[in-house]
Amino acid sequence: MRKRIKVADLPEFDAAPYLDSEAAVAAYLTDVIDANDASLLAAALGDIARARGMTEIAKSAGITREALYKALRPGSAPRFDTVRRVCAALGVRLVVQPAHP
Repeated sequence: MRKRIKVADLPEFDAAPYLDSEAAVAAYLTDVIDANDASLLAAALGDIARARGMTEIAKSAGITREALYKALRPGSAPRFDTVRRVCAALGVRLVVQPAHP
């Protein structure tokens, strides 16, 4: 008989260690944007910012470190300007393309 594992007993997944290249970051953000969930986008930007160094990203974005943590925590709904500034600090940009090429 197999031992059953409870979801609550599993370690929390942290994407930050896997975001070690521009390609990984781009693929991650593309998948997150496809999910069409603003809260998930904020959390993903937070994962990338943590992978790159939250203090430096906050400084580059012109946002305090505490405000950046608050804006990018799971469940948050940051303003578009905040998302734009964080994307610029991360060296990425959001691109619009036709849904049906």
